[in-house]
Amino acid sequence: MFLFLSVNLYSSVLTTDKTTTKEPPLVNFHEKADNLFLEQNYSEAIETYQLALKKEDVKKPIVLKKIALSYSALKKTQKSLEYLEKYLHSEYKPTVLADSGFDSIRETKEFNKIEKKYTPGFNTWTFIYLYVALIGFYLTVIIHFNKKIDSIAKKLISAFIFIHSIFIIHIFLFLTNYQFNFPNSYLISTGFSFLYGPLLYFYFKRITQQYTFKRKDLLHLIPTLLIFIYLIPKYFLPASTKLEILINEASGYTSENSTEFITIVVLKIISLLIYGVFIRKIFKKSQLNPKLSDENKVWKKNIYRIHFLYLICYCIYGVLSLNNISAGFFYNMQIFAMATMILYLGYSANAQPDVFSGSLNSNNILFFKYKKSALTNSLSKELKSNLTKLFDVDKIYKENTINLEMVASNLQTTRHNASQVINEHFNMNFHELINWYRIREAKEIINDNSSKNMTMIDIAYEVGYNNKVTFNKAFKKETLLTPSQYQKKVTTPQKKA
Repeated sequence: MFLFLSVNLYSSVLTTDKTTTKEPPLVNFHEKADNLFLEQNYSEAIETYQLALKKEDVKKPIVLKKIALSYSALKKTQKSLEYLEKYLHSEYKPTVLADSGFDSIRETKEFNKIEKKYTPGFNTWTFIYLYVALIGFYLTVIIHFNKKIDSIAKKLISAFIFIHSIFIIHIFLFLTNYQFNFPNSYLISTGFSFLYGPLLYFYFKRITQQYTFKRKDLLHLIPTLLIFIYLIPKYFLPASTKLEILINEASGYTSENSTEFITIVVLKIISLLIYGVFIRKIFKKSQLNPKLSDENKVWKKNIYRIHFLYLICYCIYGVLSLNNISAGFFYNMQIFAMATMILYLGYSANAQPDVFSGSLNSNNILFFKYKKSALTNSLSKELKSNLTKLFDVDKIYKENTINLEMVASNLQTTRHNASQVINEHFNMNFHELINWYRIREAKEIINDNSSKNMTMIDIAYEVGYNNKVTFNKAFKKETLLTPSQYQKKVTTPQKKA
């Protein structure tokens, strides 16, 4: 009995020892790989890192980066760049390219190609594109809130400028690689692809025919509505997914993206051509409109020409791209055309804002505006006499901050009455009257021998202008000569017959 108990006790002790013996700890592949990396045992480190990716829950970007650096240390360029791109796909931090661990392969063509592909950077052209886009956004706001421009016309033209600016800022992000930093910029301009033609077409109709919009005109927005419906799921994709798409596109279109690209390009070309025909018809008809001033006709002709330059360049670019032919020149030319459009509209908004309303600013409209005025004939003549004194004697036009409110205050009347007197008795608007007096004064100064010591900018300031550009433009409009040409003409002795 004692022997039986002893054997059982011994057996239980052995069993207890076996059960309490600890299992050998699991290998931490990531930690082991880091140690191998620090010991510069790169070949084994790579194998261990790859095991860590398969067997452990590790931070993938960090491991991919270490594998890329290990291959770089072994001077295996292709493998290093393969894992470097995988790292950038999972965590876009292009500063990794400056890591000294890649110095061993930095001078290779393959590494330079990767740097160019992913590193953000500016050049002269991208800086110009950014500058033009910012001008466009600023101009959109300025025109939209300009009370002197017809409310419908300014909405159309400001929207037209806005989508140009969106397109150019999108191109800027693409060319500088900043699209990877801002993946939510993915397809930001695509949704506006079918608005270029309709906006310009209806803007021309509004300012030349005083067109009133109808419900059926909303049909022109159907293509834009459809493309936005198609794109909404893409806009709501996570930023990480958009980044992956952008990086894949930078490497070349996938079959899905290629089909999408082809479809949008073809439909946009069709849209531009159809509305190009509509715009041409409106433009040709507008040139015969007697209500439009010559200045407005020239302005509209320039807008028409710039738009058609864009249309032609985009169509050629689209056709070449669809046939896998390099279209670099026409790609840049379409951007150049859009940038030219913004800059020209910006210049016009500053130098001749009245042109934006076209025939809506014609003299006939102005006289209709005053038709029911309570201004009596005697009061009108009195105000004219006082206004003439203000300009001929007091020379109020020399005030560079002069405006209609200031003139009305001096006449002790309303702004409306002052405007009516100017239009009825001088057959010009307020700004034209100011320019006429200023240019007359400038001509007198130039004709005076004592003006030889005055520069043109001095004369411009003397007669009330803030800058030389506005002075030159107004002078040439009045005399068909620049101030310098006029001065040369009056100071050059006339040859005897």
